Order: sequence, then C-alpha cells, then structure tokens
Amino acid sequence: MSPRSASVNEELRRRSKERLLQAAVELVGERGYDATTLGDIADRAGSARGLVSYYFPGKRHLVQSAVHRLMHRTLEEALEREPRTPEGPERMARAIDAILGLARDRPVLMRQHMAGLLQAEGFVPCPEQRRLAELLRDTVARHGSRDVDNDYPMLRALLMGAVFAALVPGVPMPVPALRAELFERYRLDWELGVPPETEAPGGTCDTDLSRFFATGAAPGCPPPAGPTDQSDQSK
Repeated sequence: MSPRSASVNEELRRRSKERLLQAAVELVGERGYDATTLGDIADRAGSARGLVSYYFPGKRHLVQSAVHRLMHRTLEEALEREPRTPEGPERMARAIDAILGLARDRPVLMRQHMAGLLQAEGFVPCPEQRRLAELLRDTVARHGSRDVDNDYPMLRALLMGAVFAALVPGVPMPVPALRAELFERYRLDWELGVPPETEAPGGTCDTDLSRFFATGAAPGCPPPAGPTDQSDQSK
C-alpha cells in the first residue's frame, strides 16, 4: 500500500479535531463541564485518547474552542440564511437572536461556557473565537459603525452580559426582555431577525450538531474511520 499523501493526512487530522470539538459540545451540554472527562470526549469522538492532548493543551481550551465553533457557525448560519441580505439592521437583529437563542436552547452548555470564562485561566484565544469575532465585527460595520474597534467590544460585552443574565440560576431574565433591551439600544424594529413568537428556520433547538462540525472528506481521502479511529494513531 502506498503511503498517504500529505493532503490526505491533513484532512484526516482536520476531521479528528472536528469530531473532538463536536463530542465536547455534546457531552458538556449533556453532563456539564466537571462531569465530562477528556477520556469521555475521546471515546465519543472515536479517537485515541492521546490525540486530545496532541491537538489541545487541556480540557478548558478544548471546550472553549468547541463552544466558540458552535457560536460562530450558528451566527454564520443566521446571517447567511435566505433571504440573504446586506442590510445592517437585519443582520444585527439576526446576530442578537442567534446568540440569545443559544442561551435559550442550550442553557447547560452556555452556562458552563460563561463560568469557564471566569476561571483563573479565563479567556483562551483560539481560531474559532477569531472567526466569531470577525463575524461580529462585520455585523457592527454593516450596521453603520464609524468606530468598529470600540463598537465591536461593546457588542460582544452586551451579548455576553445578556447570555449571563438569561442563565443566572434562580433569577434568570427572560430572553424576550433581554432582546427588547438590545433591540432598543441598536434601534432595531422588533419584527427583524427571528422574534420570540415566531419559529426559527429549522426549528428552535436542533439536537443534530453535525452541520456545525463538518467532516466531509477531501478528494482522494478515505471515508471516516470507525470507532477506534486507527487512521489517526499513525501520526
């Protein structure tokens, strides 16, 4: 058997990371952060346990990367759904609804994510977070900002604060009230985006996350490996 090409090896590594990210989101959403081990994540992903530490410095880094992937893909999907539009107010409304929707539909996962940001290691920069930041910066720019460098951090802070407020145990604020406050700040009509009384395209809480963690093979790449994922252990 001839050796695999560099492009095939790279695709296999990419798919391994995708499966680990998806497994992390699923398990933390089901069990919580503390009850999820790196071994659990590797088992769910069908990967060798050593691969987790090969790709990620630790569990906190992996989970933050996974949640940021879910956030940026959710936001991207909301911004680009049909009918697609370049209009700033509609895109800002879609962005707000996408992030608040995650707090509403995935409370365990998002609560754990927010708690993780307050831990000693705090915010962990990663490629997934940078993609999320790019989408939010573009949203701010399209909304008409003349100072994106200041207005983007403010939008990020407001969204984080709204998610936190929606998830505080015992005294959560209702998402429609938080939406109303953000819409007023950005001077958005209530009918823009996905108002709470309407159903989001594709439903409100899709349990199948695979579209956010694509694992499609590149040309010439073999199909995904089975549960033992022996193909990845050859690195």
